[in-house]
Amino acid sequence: MSMKVVILCGGFGTRLREQTEIKPKPMVEIGSMPILWHIMKIYAYYGFNEFILCLGYMGEVIKKYFYNYEILSNDFTIELGTKNIKMYSNHLETGWKVTLVNTGLDAMTGARVKRIETFINEDTFMLTYGDGVTDLNIQELLKFHNNHGKIGTLTGVFPPSRYGELLIQGNQVISFEEKPKGKNNSINGGYFVFNREFFNYLDNDDSCILEKKPLEKLASDGELKVFQHKDFWQCMDTYRDYKYLNDLWKRGNAPWKVW
Repeated sequence: MSMKVVILCGGFGTRLREQTEIKPKPMVEIGSMPILWHIMKIYAYYGFNEFILCLGYMGEVIKKYFYNYEILSNDFTIELGTKNIKMYSNHLETGWKVTLVNTGLDAMTGARVKRIETFINEDTFMLTYGDGVTDLNIQELLKFHNNHGKIGTLTGVFPPSRYGELLIQGNQVISFEEKPKGKNNSINGGYFVFNREFFNYLDNDDSCILEKKPLEKLASDGELKVFQHKDFWQCMDTYRDYKYLNDLWKRGNAPWKVW
C-alpha cells in the first residue's frame, strides 16, 4: 500500500542551539547519522518509504544530503577526466523516494503541511516531526486509524519526567523514583495519520500552527482520536536530549532501532 510520510523539517531548533547554528535540527546526528535518517528508517521498516520533507531553516543542507546520499554513503571509484563512477553499495536504503519541498523560512507547522497538499494524491497520509524517535508499531497505528473512521489520529506518549518524584509524609521521604514516566496524562508525540479532509482545517498563512486551531478544531468536531503508546518515545529538543539519545545508541540500547 503506497502512502506518503510527511516529515516537518523546517524549524529553527533554538533550544538545541549548540548544534543548530550550523545545521537544521533534523540533521543533528545520533551516532553518525541524522535523527531524520533514524525516523525514516522506522517508517521504512514497516513498509513506508515515500517521504515528503517540509523544509525551511537551512533546508539546503537537507537537500544536499539526499542529493549526494549515494556518494556520502558508499565507497566508489572515480575516473578523473571522465564521468565514470563505480559505486560499491554499503547501505540498505533502497527504494526510498524522497521529495524535498521548500515550505518557507518562517512558516509555522500547519502552513508547512498545507503547502505540500499537492503532493498528496492518496486518501490517507502520515505526518511526524523531524526530531522524535520511538519504538511505535506504525502498522498498528495505521490499523487503529483505519478502524475508527475519523479524520485524524495522533500518538499519545508518556515521556519520563525530567526530575525525580518524591512521595513525602511530613518531612520523611517515603519513596523516590528517578525520572518516572507520567502516570496518567499523555502528551502529543506526533506520529499522526490523517485523511485528506484534514487539509481543509489548515491555512496557507505562515502563522498557521498545526497544534493550535487545526487540531483544536478537529478535536472539537469529534474527528481526532489518540493512539496511546506507553513504550519508548523521545524527542531531541535540548542538548540534554541529544546526549541521552546518543548515549543509548552508543551503548547498543536504542529501543527505536527496530530495523
